[in-house]
Amino acid sequence: MEGAAWEQSGALARAPALTTVLAEPAPLVATDVQPAPPGAAAEWFSGPGGVRLRAALFPVGGDVRGSVVVSPGRTEPIGKYFEVGRELTARGFVTLVHDWRGQGLSHRLLPDRRLGHAVGYADFLADYAALIAAFEARLPRPWIALGHSMGGCLALLAMAEGESRFSAAILSAPMLGIRTGTVPAPLARLLATTLTRIGAGGRATPGPESLTIPFEANIVTHDRERYARNEALIEACADLGLGSPTWGWLDFAFSATARLAAGPGVPRIAAPVTVVAAGADALVDNAALAVVTARLRQGRYVEIPGAFHEILQETDSVRAVFWREFDDLARCVSLEPNLSKT
Repeated sequence: MEGAAWEQSGALARAPALTTVLAEPAPLVATDVQPAPPGAAAEWFSGPGGVRLRAALFPVGGDVRGSVVVSPGRTEPIGKYFEVGRELTARGFVTLVHDWRGQGLSHRLLPDRRLGHAVGYADFLADYAALIAAFEARLPRPWIALGHSMGGCLALLAMAEGESRFSAAILSAPMLGIRTGTVPAPLARLLATTLTRIGAGGRATPGPESLTIPFEANIVTHDRERYARNEALIEACADLGLGSPTWGWLDFAFSATARLAAGPGVPRIAAPVTVVAAGADALVDNAALAVVTARLRQGRYVEIPGAFHEILQETDSVRAVFWREFDDLARCVSLEPNLSKT
């Protein structure tokens, strides 16, 4: 990782002795324009199969209202959420952000680390459970899940499959249905399933091989400054970069979204869930977001006109809508008298 800008805490908080999950110090990658939140520290923890995964905890300096577990989207490393972490901790929420397996500095699944691969969704859900186990004692209640895109899909799927400790969830342009461009979705799913079953799931889907796209050609944000800041993070540490998804990843995406659209778990989620959609999203299908939201007991669907996919990396006016929704949701969460020091 030559040339990386490392920021590593020397006084890393340790998990209590009762936990069975080994946590060790890990690096945080920061830049001058993308500094880590005060007191931030990263750790390695073990996922299923003993793979090494990375997470970072951002503490609160004053009164604590609870905790937020932030799950980024595909390609997004922890450092992309430093600004979000500062905004959450300023609101009084201890914040936990993690790198999914296959991206960031967590274990990559293929020899070519530039390929974004997945093998179904079971490992992701098991990793999420391991994350909670490793940090649970340091996360004051109540908990709120915050997920973007793939992270929103997986956080909601974890709740649908039985994770009931979250008091609420807010999802930014969650991957509850995907756009497949000029290829009809049924054909894309058939290709992904077939190629994965015959052992070709590790091959890249068609698309540009470059890890960088000029701002003028991007389809994720209208905010030039935030876009440049995120690009600089990858330039500081090339190992954070991720390119094209594989057919295996696409097969996972179709399987996970189908489970949320028709599986029995979503209607069983008791916690309130707010889904914030980007009106000009070119990556996820907003119609599918509305369908899944309608299956929730306490679902709220909000669409921001004109917004691109990465709502939390968008312009201030777009982000303000998201934060209004977050603040409204957080006020509705009944605060437990816990807030004990952990």
